Amino acid sequence: MDTVTSSGGMVVAPHRAAANAGAEILADGGSAIEAMIAAASTIAVVYPHMNAIGGDGFWLIAEPGKDPKALMACGSAGSKATIAAYNEAGYGAIPTRGPMAALTVAGTIGGWGKALEAAQAIGVGKTPRSELLREAIRHAKDGIRVTRSQAALTAEKFDELKDQPGFADVFLVDGKVPEEGTLLRQERLADTLQHLAHDGFEEFYKGDVAAAIADDLERIGSPVTKRDLEVYEARFKDALKVELKCGTVFNAPPPTQGLASLIILGLYDRLKTDGREGFDLVHGLVEATKRAFLVRDRIVTDPMRLPEPPRNFLTPDWLGQEAAKIDMRRALEWPYKGAHGDTIWMGAVDKKGVSVSFIQSIYWEFGSGCVLPKTGITWQNRGASFSLHPDALNVLEPGRQPFHTLNPAMARLRDGRTVTYGTMGGEGQPQTQAAIFARHVLNGMPVGEAIDAPRWLLGRTWGDETTALRLENRFDPDIVRALERCGHEVVEMADAYSDTMGHAGMIARNAKGGLEGAHDPRADGGASIA
Repeated sequence: MDTVTSSGGMVVAPHRAAANAGAEILADGGSAIEAMIAAASTIAVVYPHMNAIGGDGFWLIAEPGKDPKALMACGSAGSKATIAAYNEAGYGAIPTRGPMAALTVAGTIGGWGKALEAAQAIGVGKTPRSELLREAIRHAKDGIRVTRSQAALTAEKFDELKDQPGFADVFLVDGKVPEEGTLLRQERLADTLQHLAHDGFEEFYKGDVAAAIADDLERIGSPVTKRDLEVYEARFKDALKVELKCGTVFNAPPPTQGLASLIILGLYDRLKTDGREGFDLVHGLVEATKRAFLVRDRIVTDPMRLPEPPRNFLTPDWLGQEAAKIDMRRALEWPYKGAHGDTIWMGAVDKKGVSVSFIQSIYWEFGSGCVLPKTGITWQNRGASFSLHPDALNVLEPGRQPFHTLNPAMARLRDGRTVTYGTMGGEGQPQTQAAIFARHVLNGMPVGEAIDAPRWLLGRTWGDETTALRLENRFDPDIVRALERCGHEVVEMADAYSDTMGHAGMIARNAKGGLEGAHDPRADGGASIA
């Protein structure tokens, strides 16, 4: 695929309407932060199977020449979300759909508000909210055309979604799956966005919008209360980072799996490989992924309950010792149990060099499946990642943050480049991040080629029962055979470009301000310039 270049600003997103909405803000003199709010609100309307304002979000925001800060816009379990409540309701595990899956506060709108405050604090937040949400409101009022992926996923998950509160009224047509190209309007969501634009993002948690949300959540039987909304606040934290030969890579701290993404690159950077596309690249990154996931599953949880400091696993000593355990001729046996998820990643860079890496999600496709009738908001099911077992690392407790697959990435390279990148894809996020980073930064591929190149995914996903290493069918047969010979259980997929491999994007800004960027051909989006 082609790489888009620019000397001004750029936004990349998995839906062209979102990229365009952000680029319009940049063209009018807005900042990358403001552009991302415009893109985030728009994508929540036009890509409703992948995200919504009833979900969570994470940001990395970097001023020129400074390390990025992580903005954690993730909600906690509701006051009524207790193990006893689920046991009394007859659940052996937290359900993945329905009101009892809608058990955490939605944090993404709080993140928009906190990001806008940050933009104003550094003197770049001057665009009115009405302009930032204009395209989102227009698309919700006038209607969206159902994309290929929305139609396919609605059909695939129809049986578990069709009877959830409010779902059929918004996302089905006469009780049936809408065909690709069908016009779907979201009038209640348009009203909600209009209210937020006029009265402020805090209305989602403490105003009339919050009251309507709380009423609907109580009516359908969600464990989230009005008080849970009132006390929510998005927060800035220090980003995690790892030092590589080429520079420094940053990611979000727990409860995200950003630690795993950084460990993968930290280990791969220390392997003795030829650095070229081929067996060593795939095998090396897959083996690094296994070791990163073992750490992740042992320590990543609510940040107030971490059993060990994440930074212990990003030191040169630990990474060097762990990398020495990787056998470049033999695969580590892998029984890992994975999980799937639906998310969007977007990036923005403005002409001043402010960079944003952003990810927004409702966890699974259409989240809990519950659409609140007064506001038109689809609520997430992120709390399904909690456990009802009292001794589990991520045990359910009121006020506790769930484990997040979401993790936005950014890098400051020694040659002066800033690379903003990320992907959707649940378990595949750290793997796809590593693939596109290694191909572009370490191997010198243009951004578009690095994203286009065939990808892989280790672990169970999308309801499959295998923990095999999946490969898109464009890999060289010699590489496939070499992976099998060294012990990988390989499954070649039917697709040349598979949604299973995530929807990735990247923007690279060089020391002179030049930009090159691209978004995934596996999605419906692209890169838009100001």
